Amino acid sequence: MKNPLTMPNKPKKGTTGSKQSAKSSGDSDESLKKTAHGPAPPTTQLSKIKFNAGAPIRKEKRQNSSRFNISKNRELTKLPNIMEAASDAREELFVQKLRQCCTIFDFVVDPLSDLKSKEIKRAVLNELVEYVAHNRDVITEAIYPEAIHMFAVNMFRSLPPASSPTGAEFDPEEDEPALEAAWPHLQIVHEFFLRFLESPDFQPNIAKRFIDQKFVLQLIELFDSEDPRERDFLKTTLHRIYGKFLGLRAYIRKQINNVFYRFIYETEKHNGVAELLEILGSIINGFALPLKEEHKVFLLKVLLPLHKVRSLAVYHPQLAYCVVQFLEKDKALTHPVIMGLLKFWPKVHSPKEVMFLNELEEILDAIKPEQFQDVMVPLFKQLAKCVASPHFQVAERTLYFFNNEVVVGLMQQNTTVIMPILFPALYKHSKTHWNKTIHSLIYNGLKLLMDMDQKLFDDCVHQYKADRQKEKEVAQNRQNVWLRIKDCADKNPNAKLVQQHFDGGAGDVSLVLSSLQASANDEDPENDPDTLPTPDELHSSIPANAAAAANMAAAASTAKPVPSDGGSTGASGAVLRRKSELPQDIYTQKALESHKSHDAPGLKTNPESNA
Repeated sequence: MKNPLTMPNKPKKGTTGSKQSAKSSGDSDESLKKTAHGPAPPTTQLSKIKFNAGAPIRKEKRQNSSRFNISKNRELTKLPNIMEAASDAREELFVQKLRQCCTIFDFVVDPLSDLKSKEIKRAVLNELVEYVAHNRDVITEAIYPEAIHMFAVNMFRSLPPASSPTGAEFDPEEDEPALEAAWPHLQIVHEFFLRFLESPDFQPNIAKRFIDQKFVLQLIELFDSEDPRERDFLKTTLHRIYGKFLGLRAYIRKQINNVFYRFIYETEKHNGVAELLEILGSIINGFALPLKEEHKVFLLKVLLPLHKVRSLAVYHPQLAYCVVQFLEKDKALTHPVIMGLLKFWPKVHSPKEVMFLNELEEILDAIKPEQFQDVMVPLFKQLAKCVASPHFQVAERTLYFFNNEVVVGLMQQNTTVIMPILFPALYKHSKTHWNKTIHSLIYNGLKLLMDMDQKLFDDCVHQYKADRQKEKEVAQNRQNVWLRIKDCADKNPNAKLVQQHFDGGAGDVSLVLSSLQASANDEDPENDPDTLPTPDELHSSIPANAAAAANMAAAASTAKPVPSDGGSTGASGAVLRRKSELPQDIYTQKALESHKSHDAPGLKTNPESNA
């Protein structure tokens, strides 16, 4: 069955869908019916697991089942085909078959029981799907309560508890989903109800007596099912109900908000966040202008806090799409959105930082120059921190901003403010960053800043050198103070008694002071960032294309040998600094054992691999 919500991931900018608004809710019903003509949210994948060639075969998918109320009388009798019956008897036969499908069977405790009746129900469901899809004037007023009741009896049930252990987070990239054991029947029930809603004979004015707020609430609760196939059907069903029942739109949005509030501030566990956001992406696309205050509160109080949840990677494409859709509707929301992203910016999670940078670039593509000026100072302070990140993917993703024409154009219009913020991070890490590929990207950035304003670039160089000199003077003064304190302590007659309490004697104090002196005076000339590359060096250092950048990474020098105990040795052979012990985690140990350094001698460097 073709998914009606399947749409392109990269919509064209500037298209806002239908302009016709619904008076009761401020939404565009036409845009919901014809979402293919406008931008659409990225489709949630049913299976997020990536299979690699040669990888070990995963175990079979786990079966799980909800708690169904098994019918007492499960013996079904085969009825004649509807199309073979007389015209005046088809409606009554249709109702009888719908009532037959209300029988609930056991698929978990005894899956081999009632096999004959199960097959009869499955055949009846398939017949009903075909009958509704290929015939007109078959949905009469008497059919509505029976069809909706049949769907409710089969679908609305208590979902099983999470299959993952207590405290363990479900990872869609690694863990197998728990599939519903009763899916052979549930799938056809979903298909029938969708055909029922999409039929040309369907009349919302009659159905609204049975599809009410209680029905919608129970439908939204099913989104927490672990079976991705069921969530995909629920996504389309709820989207159709939202488009046909104008009186339920505000209630649907409210209940989705409640799901998100509970997910953000209480449980941080819900299986259907991505699907609900995909529905909201289509709903936001149909909002009428100007935006209601209710919609702005939803953006600031729900969508932005969703960025701080640990499992952001599961639903980030849909979340970013919703945020960008809001900014397409109202540019004035750009400032609070960017400040909200900076507020929730991850501190110790590099993959989330990369996701934030991707979303930020999409926002900058749609921002206006006057709005950019309001946020450029805190924004580029954060980007400067990302350039200095030791995680090469974060630094690399940030430096790719220099390849975006829109971002570069905004920087050129505000060079006097942005260059002093970016320059220290670029200049310092042009030689000190451990990843050689980052060096070439930083040289690109320095060359771009130099071309923008040569005089301001020289001023930034002089200011950076002056700041470095001040830092050295402060460090030297601090060391002189400690030396004076040591001299005063040595003159104390009780100094020898105090030194006896140290395990290593007076030599430990001397060793620390000597290491401070060595770190202040002995600087590696190769890593000294005070030596500014000339413009000719910048031109010669920039690779002509991506292949040149890869060759530069492949020509990295071999690493210096490190003592086996994890510390560095001074002139006397004593250890000056020791690394803290790594946590005893099995995943960390496996990652370290399988890791191959780019700079290890005798190994061929692959510049495209993620070290």
